[in-house]
Amino acid sequence: MKARYLAATAAIALVAGTTAQAEDLTLCWAAWDPANALVELSKDFEAQSGHKMNFEFTPWPNFADRMLTELNAGGKLCDLLIGDSQWIGGGAENGHYVKLNDFFDKEGISMDDFMPATVYAYSTWPKGTPNYYALPAMADANGWFYRKDWFAMPDIQAAFKEKYGRDLAEPTTQQELLEIAQFFQGREIDGKTVYGAAIFTERGSEGITMGITSALYPFGFKYEMTPGKYDMEGAVNSPEAVAGLEFYKNLYKTATPPGYTNSYMTESLDAFKSGQVAMAMNWFAFFPGLYADPNTGGDKIDFFVNPKQNVEGSTLGGQGISVISYSEKQDAALEYIKWFAQPDVQAKWWKLGGYSASNAVVNNPSFKDSAPFAGDFLIAMQNVKDFWQEPAYASLLLAMQERMHDYVVADKGTAQEALDGLIADWTEVFKEEGKL
Repeated sequence: MKARYLAATAAIALVAGTTAQAEDLTLCWAAWDPANALVELSKDFEAQSGHKMNFEFTPWPNFADRMLTELNAGGKLCDLLIGDSQWIGGGAENGHYVKLNDFFDKEGISMDDFMPATVYAYSTWPKGTPNYYALPAMADANGWFYRKDWFAMPDIQAAFKEKYGRDLAEPTTQQELLEIAQFFQGREIDGKTVYGAAIFTERGSEGITMGITSALYPFGFKYEMTPGKYDMEGAVNSPEAVAGLEFYKNLYKTATPPGYTNSYMTESLDAFKSGQVAMAMNWFAFFPGLYADPNTGGDKIDFFVNPKQNVEGSTLGGQGISVISYSEKQDAALEYIKWFAQPDVQAKWWKLGGYSASNAVVNNPSFKDSAPFAGDFLIAMQNVKDFWQEPAYASLLLAMQERMHDYVVADKGTAQEALDGLIADWTEVFKEEGKL
C-alpha cells in the first residue's frame, strides 16, 4: 500500500500541461445514454491532447460486480473510472483511487467550483473532509416523470376533482403522489387499461433500496443519530422511517403494474414508454432521452422532483471520475481530468446529455430554461441523500436489498421488524469492520 501511494504521488508530481507521448487511455463506466454522450464529448480531448480514448462500458446490472472485482484484483483495465458514489470509501481506503489534492492544487482546480452536494458525495473521504479522490463527473438524483397529456384530459380532471376535491396536478407530497397513482390504477385510457406508477423493486443489485429511500428520506429516515458515530437505533427504525417504509409498500401493492416484482431502471422506462403507467420514477440521467422519445415524449411528458413529506429529500445518484492507481498511464489520465474540469467542457457536457456538476453551468441564469427538467434537477440536488459510502458498502447494500424486498414484495413481517433487522445486520458489518 505504501509503495502504491508513493507511485501515485510520483505520477502526480510528473504531470505537466501535456505529456510528451500520446497514450491510449481506457475509461470505464456503466453502459447508458450519458456514456454515449461522453464518447462524443471526448473527441475534443483526443483532438487537443493527441491521446486516444477507449471506453469500457458495462450494463448497470453487472457494473458493480465487474468493476469492483477489477479494482480488488489490482487490474489495469481502467485508467479512469466513473465509479458510483458509494465506492468512494473503498476506493480511497483500499488504495484503488489516486488522491487528487496535489494535482488539483497544482492545476488550479477548486472544488468550490462544483455543486457542494456532488463534492461531498462523489469526491471526499472521509466524508466532508478536504481529501479528494474524484472529480464530480455526473450529477444525478432519482426523480419522476408523468403523462402530461393524460393529466390534462377533461374527463380525467373532472373525475379526480370529484374524488379528491383538488385539481389533478404534479404532486407536492408523497401522499399526493400515492393518491394520484391509485387514481390511475386500473383506469381505462384510450381503450387500454393503465396503472398508477412504475417504481423500483429489483432485488439483485440496488434497485429496491434506491426506490425505497425515495420515500424513506422525505418521511425522515436517517442512517445515524449522530453523523459518523454509527448510532443507528432511533434513526434507521424511527417512527418516521417505519411510516415511510409502510408507505412504499402501499404504493407498490395498490398502484403499480401487475407482476412488477423485480423492476429497476429498464423496467421503469419500458413501462412508461409502452403507455402502461401514468407516472414513473427514474434517474434524471434518463430524462433527455425520455423527452426525445417519439411516442411518449415532447408535449406528452413532464417532470417533477421527488415530493416531500415531512422533509425534502431525493435519493442521490451520479458519480465522480477517478484515476486508477494501478494504471501505468496516470499522467495522461490526469490530463483528462484537467480537461474535463474546464467550464466550457462542462457546458458542452450538459448540452450533449450529461449532467454537469459545475457551478458555472448550473448557476447560469439560462440553465433552468435549458431543458424541461433542469429546474427540478437543481431542486433535487439541493436535498439529496446517499446510501452508506463505507468500504463495506456492498455488504450493507445486500442486507438492505434483502430486508426491503422481503417486506415490500414478499410480504414477510412488519416494517418495524424489517428496519430492526436491518440495524442488526448493519451492526454486525460495522463490528467486523472495527467501526463499533
